[in-house]
Amino acid sequence: MKRLTRYPSYDVMSQRHEWDEHTRRIVLDRLQTGGGYTFLTAVEAENLRAWCCLLLDDERPEIIQFVLDHIDTKMNSGQESQRKPGEPPAPALVRNGLQALDSACQRLHTKRFFHMDQEQKKQIMHAISQGDGSPPDIWRSIPQQAWFQKLLKLAIDGYYSHPEVWSEIGYGGPAYPRGYVRMNPDVPDPWEPIKEGKPS
Repeated sequence: MKRLTRYPSYDVMSQRHEWDEHTRRIVLDRLQTGGGYTFLTAVEAENLRAWCCLLLDDERPEIIQFVLDHIDTKMNSGQESQRKPGEPPAPALVRNGLQALDSACQRLHTKRFFHMDQEQKKQIMHAISQGDGSPPDIWRSIPQQAWFQKLLKLAIDGYYSHPEVWSEIGYGGPAYPRGYVRMNPDVPDPWEPIKEGKPS
């Protein structure tokens, strides 16, 4: 899938020799996706894969797999920085929402979410984002909008930490230990990318 970018010739990995060994290892590991889940079940992972492809408007297998690995690791750790009052812990919220999604799709369409066409997926996602998922009895105990927002945040966190996406948005990667020299707006450091015109 070709992505639009103003930096078509930029590759952030060309700067890896400037990073310290610890940072370089972390970034390189992001290019090695595994799919060996510790939290997600196989069905949950496939429903989540279809959900994230639609949510991020990206179907590149290696990047979406990294997003799934990121979510799986986060949910397995059980750690979260903040949670609204009355909202269940993130692992319970994510799992219960994925199970509700699977049950709802099978009851209404006799299909799993990942087997549906794009228009059906969009309709289901939009309804859930508004708190109107059907059938109501399946979603009654799930705070749908909180579930949607949690998956949105997790997916974005994972997506925008992938080096290939960094290159596309013109992010120059970790600045440590080299640091930044030029601090004026629109004046990049020599190692940062320069816009090459309209997205291509």
